[in-house]
Amino acid sequence: MRDAEFAFPGPLRDRLVAAVLSGEKTSTTGLLAEYEHYREPLPRVGERERVIDSAGAGVAVIETTEVHVVPLSEVDIQHAIGEGEGYTSVAQWRAGHEEFWHSDEMRAALGDPGFSVDDSTPVVAVRFEVVERFS
Repeated sequence: MRDAEFAFPGPLRDRLVAAVLSGEKTSTTGLLAEYEHYREPLPRVGERERVIDSAGAGVAVIETTEVHVVPLSEVDIQHAIGEGEGYTSVAQWRAGHEEFWHSDEMRAALGDPGFSVDDSTPVVAVRFEVVERFS
C-alpha cells in the first residue's frame, strides 16, 4: 500500500490530515509534474493509500473514488470545496495552491527553482473517502 502524504511535514500537513480524519477533506490536487518527477504512477479508482501524519505515522486508509487529469483552469468549485481547507471559490483555492506550488520547498522538491503554474498546467484532481481510521 502506498502512502498518502498531504503537503510537507509540518503545520499544513497537520491541518490537512485533521481535515481528512474529520471528513471535511474528500479531494486533493497534485501536479502532474510531481508524479512525473518522482516516476510515481497516478492514483487509480479503488486504490487504497495509508495517510501519513507529520511524524511519519499512519493514521488512516483512504480509497480513491475519482481521478481526473485536467488543466489547472478546469478545476471546479466542487473540487475546491472538497479540499477541506475552507475555500469558498475556485479563485481562493487556486491562490492557496499557487502559493504552495510556487514555494521554495516545492520548487526544491521538483528540482526546478523557477517552477511556475498557469492555466494550462496539468493537475491530478483526486476524490477519496476514508475507509479506515487507526486508533
